[in-house]
Amino acid sequence: MVEMDSDLHIRRIVHPTGRIVTGRIVRLMDGYPREVRIGQPVLVAVLVAAGIAGLLMALARSLFSASSGAARRSFKDLKKGPEYLVTPVRLRDAAGRLCEVELHGHLPQSALHPADHVQLTLRPQGDPDLPPKIERIVNLTTGQLLTPRTATLWSHLGPPLLLQAVLGTVLVAAVLAWSTLT
Repeated sequence: MVEMDSDLHIRRIVHPTGRIVTGRIVRLMDGYPREVRIGQPVLVAVLVAAGIAGLLMALARSLFSASSGAARRSFKDLKKGPEYLVTPVRLRDAAGRLCEVELHGHLPQSALHPADHVQLTLRPQGDPDLPPKIERIVNLTTGQLLTPRTATLWSHLGPPLLLQAVLGTVLVAAVLAWSTLT
């Protein structure tokens, strides 16, 4: 029978529970992509409103020119949602505990290095098994204030589609207002 050494201490990685954590970066792990979830009702509402304006624009385009419109992304592509980079970050907090948090999005390559002294503002994620997400980083070593940015539903849909949806909503509201007046 093999006897286990009870003096062997394995440091456990914890997820910090506080809103603000100060510590030193131990390691930036390899990043991986994660997809932003897009609610189908929101997407359908935007696409219907944009479709109304699109029909009117297509009609005007066919009357005044023979040029074709830009290529459109399919519903399946839009529903898939944008991906963003998730980088697990390990740091040693002021109490000496090894903590893991997640950095969502991109930062300049020179922004964080192992051994940097940082103050992190964290937000819990929806899944309790996931480590908290970094909202803001104050790199006390370099004096930088860093805010990681990820793709959103609105950046994924894009300004042309959103402007078209706004135009479609305005047209529908105008038609409804006109029909109630007459």
